[in-house]
Amino acid sequence: MKITNNDRAGILIQALPYIQNFQNKTIVVKYGGSAMLNEELKTAVIEDVILMACVGIRTVLVHGGGPEIEAMLKKTGKESRFVNGLRYTDEETMDIVQMVLCGKVNKEITALIEKAGGKAIGLCGIDGAMLKARRMSGQDLGLVGEIEQVDASMLDAILGSGFIPVVSSVAYGTGADEGKALNINADTAAARIAAALAAEKLVLMTDVKGILRNVNDESSLIKCVTRAQLEELKKDGVLSKGMIPKADCCAQALDGGVKKAHIIDGRLPHALLVELFTDEGIGTMIVPEAS
Repeated sequence: MKITNNDRAGILIQALPYIQNFQNKTIVVKYGGSAMLNEELKTAVIEDVILMACVGIRTVLVHGGGPEIEAMLKKTGKESRFVNGLRYTDEETMDIVQMVLCGKVNKEITALIEKAGGKAIGLCGIDGAMLKARRMSGQDLGLVGEIEQVDASMLDAILGSGFIPVVSSVAYGTGADEGKALNINADTAAARIAAALAAEKLVLMTDVKGILRNVNDESSLIKCVTRAQLEELKKDGVLSKGMIPKADCCAQALDGGVKKAHIIDGRLPHALLVELFTDEGIGTMIVPEAS
């Protein structure tokens, strides 16, 4: 079916109230999964982020890089070690994490934004001691940290200058690890940054459709859930495996003052624009309480 000019105009008009509502607001996007590996999806995300910035949305992009880290570990002959399913990060592994996340991946994303006509600055949590962290308690995972403090002043300055901050999740160590680099979960980093910036939204891009009532049935997508209902879904076993930490990050963001959180399918081209600027949206939206 041919798309007419009226169809195109209708799409833009539908987006208008959302653009007006989000203008000068902050949206933090966690970028990861297939959207970082597939070239078509990568291009779509970069275009989405630039469009968001162009219509006046203060956009922060926080990224992971697990597959790239794994590939570099294999290249160097470094064997991965896991503790209860979590990667143990010794000093040699941390060097590779820092090199890949803060160097290769971060600067590639920054360059892609610049190449597509946007303005971006790449940085990590060590810069300006933006993310301060201590070693994770409860189990020994080496140089894996949990965030103690977020200083959002540098991000505010960058956003105020019209740039898109591209942030890799490596933090500045405190206490016995003062000044050391600590590896931080990127979802957690995005949630804490969103709270520190009093963001309108936190958006986690994943490789699943959202929160599913039945993990084997994509038609069972839960489109909207409250903060309290998240806890019920966890108790009922609806949230399982990798979705639990993502839901916890959304809850943490809402508890920190973020107005809404979203878990969306990053495998779909222009998933960000569809979620933010259309009536239907995609994925699961988490809100503080029922309206």
